Amino acid sequence: MSDEKPFTDHTPTPRGRAFLRWGIAGGILLLALVLTRGFGLLRPTPAAAEAPAFIVQPDGSIEVPDSSPLRQRIAIQAAASRPMRAELDLPGVVEIDPARNAVVLPAAGGRVRELRVGLGERVKRGQVLAIIDSPDVSQAYDDDDKAADALKLTERNLARQQQQFDAGAASERDLDQARSDHTQAVAEYGRTQARLKAFEAPPALPGAARGLAVRAPVSGSVTALSIAAGTMINDAAQSIMTIADLSTVWVTALVAEKDAGSLAAGADADVRLLAYPDKVMKGKVLFVSDVIEADSRRNKVRIAFPNPGLALKPNMFATVTLYGPARSQVVLPTSALLMNNDRISVFVAKQPWVFVRRPVELDLEESSTVAIRAGLAAGEQVVVRGGILLND
Repeated sequence: MSDEKPFTDHTPTPRGRAFLRWGIAGGILLLALVLTRGFGLLRPTPAAAEAPAFIVQPDGSIEVPDSSPLRQRIAIQAAASRPMRAELDLPGVVEIDPARNAVVLPAAGGRVRELRVGLGERVKRGQVLAIIDSPDVSQAYDDDDKAADALKLTERNLARQQQQFDAGAASERDLDQARSDHTQAVAEYGRTQARLKAFEAPPALPGAARGLAVRAPVSGSVTALSIAAGTMINDAAQSIMTIADLSTVWVTALVAEKDAGSLAAGADADVRLLAYPDKVMKGKVLFVSDVIEADSRRNKVRIAFPNPGLALKPNMFATVTLYGPARSQVVLPTSALLMNNDRISVFVAKQPWVFVRRPVELDLEESSTVAIRAGLAAGEQVVVRGGILLND
């Protein structure tokens, strides 16, 4: 006897197929009805569709109606005014004051007999820096010796002629000649003394010590040296060394051409040096150069600082902050600013909840606030939040 079950035919009868078609059609109709009613619930009511968020008036102003949801999303604030100062952060460098930087020139040429200072050494004004054997100075000493001897001779001759004239043994003409000779001798001696003074050469030195003593014109540091013992100096205009008085130095700030017009002498300045990062030096602008540098297109601004310990060394790099004069300016939060066709504008309330777009010019920006140069007055009501929602 076989364990297989007999085959059962599940094919629906004609009557079953009819019931199946009617069931599917009814389900589709019911689904369509539910979807239609559901979407109808999501559509706005005619009253809601007629309430706009804002209304653009014929003059271009924007009105926010009482029923507008924008009233909850827009913040309005009166434009404040407060004193502000312009600030410029600039690169700078420590420089020698040109009025305190002396180039040492010998009064005459010759051979350097002795060099008494070295590079970097600090010297005092009047200190002997070098001794030069100079033919010009030797000639000046010889001329002075001759003039001094001639003066003594004419003095004795004048005294003798005066005695003889008083005794009736000399004529008045001989006396006048003696007086003339003495006057000329006095003048010549004065000339030779002046020439020695120009060489800064003492007149009473013995022959072996008669050299040109080059003395320091200022107190300071020897910053450049171009001679050595035995060097021959052929040109009196040849620099032999440079002495810089560093008791006062300049910090020179380099100002961009576009900012040069906003600076003036007397402005406050803060200076920071890389060598002393924790120290802020406060000073005032000494002067603003009248000439723009041709190579850098920048203007030089100088601030003078005393330098008693010589801590400020020429060519040190610095960061300079210059402050403009304090003035009252309108200030707004940066959230109030809108860009419109490459222009910056704000929405200003001309009436309660009626706004007009107004372009403004910015001056200074400090984190979350900005100073307005033009276009807005203090006290005007400005949209400070949500202004972007009023863009039509």
